[in-house]
Amino acid sequence: MNAIKKARKIIQSAPDEPSSGTLASLVVALETEGSFDLSRLYTADLSTFELALDILREWRIDRYYLGKMKLIDAARQHGSLTTGLQ
Repeated sequence: MNAIKKARKIIQSAPDEPSSGTLASLVVALETEGSFDLSRLYTADLSTFELALDILREWRIDRYYLGKMKLIDAARQHGSLTTGLQ
């Protein structure tokens, strides 16, 4: 499974987990060319950190990958879900 698809599944299946928030923020920052606080990756568990690195590799290699759109939608939905919880 590629990193983009794996991240989408994590974000959608466990939106309240810190790893989902970290991955969602990374994806939104990549898509919008916005900023992302790298310290979030250093405080993440090792599997989230490694997945984030894989996402960065895939993003760089294939910026127009169709699966990325599904991941972006999941990341944005995560943002709206967590905003509603606060």
